Amino acid sequence: MITCDFAILPVGCDSTECKDYVTAAVQVVKDSGLNFQLTGMGTQIEAESLKELYEVIAEAQEAVFKVGVGRVYTVIKVDDRRDVEKRTLNAKIETVEKMLD
Repeated sequence: MITCDFAILPVGCDSTECKDYVTAAVQVVKDSGLNFQLTGMGTQIEAESLKELYEVIAEAQEAVFKVGVGRVYTVIKVDDRRDVEKRTLNAKIETVEKMLD
């Protein structure tokens, strides 16, 4: 399982408000059917392949352009762990929570 945290930042907007851009990008992720978690600073997704992951992020980036911005800056962090089967976003959180108890 490949996990990713990404953020698409519109550049050159007339406002500091980003909710329309975020909504457009997250809608693409939601429509993809991939498991995801929206956070206050980005979106985390799980995918079976890098190709699948990058395709969804590319579509999300295009959706932000369609909202009406001429430039975006996209930050992508990928954890492609192949020594453990199906290491999900929730499993990573559960591991740390167990250690905190």
